Amino acid sequence: MTKKVAIIGTVGLPAKYGGFETLANYLTLHLAQRYELTVYCSSKGCEGTPEMYNGAQLRYVPLRANGVQSILYDVVSILSALRYADTILILGVSGCVVLPFLKLISRRKFVVNIDGLEWKREKWSSFAKWFLKLSEKLAVGSADSIVTDNKVIQDYVLSEYSKPSTLIAYGGDQASNIAINYGTHTRYPFLKQKYALSVCRIEPENNLHMILEAASQSSVLPLVIAGNWGSSEYGRTLRAAYSSVEGIHLLDPIYDQCDLDQLRSNCWLYLHGHSAGGTNPSLVEAMSLGLPVYAFDIDYNRETTENSARYFSSSGELAEMLKDLNESTLSDIGGQMAEIAARRYRWEIVAAQYAALLD
Repeated sequence: MTKKVAIIGTVGLPAKYGGFETLANYLTLHLAQRYELTVYCSSKGCEGTPEMYNGAQLRYVPLRANGVQSILYDVVSILSALRYADTILILGVSGCVVLPFLKLISRRKFVVNIDGLEWKREKWSSFAKWFLKLSEKLAVGSADSIVTDNKVIQDYVLSEYSKPSTLIAYGGDQASNIAINYGTHTRYPFLKQKYALSVCRIEPENNLHMILEAASQSSVLPLVIAGNWGSSEYGRTLRAAYSSVEGIHLLDPIYDQCDLDQLRSNCWLYLHGHSAGGTNPSLVEAMSLGLPVYAFDIDYNRETTENSARYFSSSGELAEMLKDLNESTLSDIGGQMAEIAARRYRWEIVAAQYAALLD
């Protein structure tokens, strides 16, 4: 009999929001022939409500998948999945406060991806950080299998909770090298020259203030950043301060994969400012494209890139690095990024690793 697997914790499919949605997308794409899959979706966060996607059934919960509602959203999804699923894959820990109780009354198998130590993020209040840390503890203590996406987080779980976890990163091979077409050139004429690029959520932990300050100091290479500038005071403040600076181009989020791949695959340098989380999906996608990467100097990023990128820890340091760009060196870095990605960050590998836990 085909095993029934529920995937919980995403905004929904088709993937338009973040890393967990992309993960759900490629798990369904690769595993729908092996399992009877159900993906829980937020009817508040999805534009439509299709019944099926990539061979998986979609079920909708009338709550938001982000913010404080994410706790209830995940709990409701988990309770629904208990009625039929053999294995429940939970992405994130916010709803895992119910796991100790459910383990007493259910024989379902629970697999939890604990994400990137969410409780450490600066954006959360003291109470939110406490709650997320508690949820993490209960998830690690109650789940049948724990997934960590970075060796640094895997080591943390072993040290903090004396529990082993399975290291599974993300794929990046969905990104394609595409030449910039006429329409994209027309919309973004600055792309006809060499440029640096960053694609991310506009949050303090992603150090956009540092990258923008460095770009304004060096003025050697035009900088393009695509992200959700209007979603926070941080983003709105940065946009107001830098949108009129020559050589800096601040774009709204780009969800069309073809448009995004055109911008990424034709940039001269990829800047990655993330300082929180584990293995970041946008970084492994850039690596899969063979882009030379300059990343914020933190253990997560060094682990992901195997210490083969270049690293900065301040705007002044990055500004100096931008003034001293060498095409041959950048080409070498890009080649190293592509080799690492081909070896570690392919969805076929990721799906097989998850399947070993879901069985």
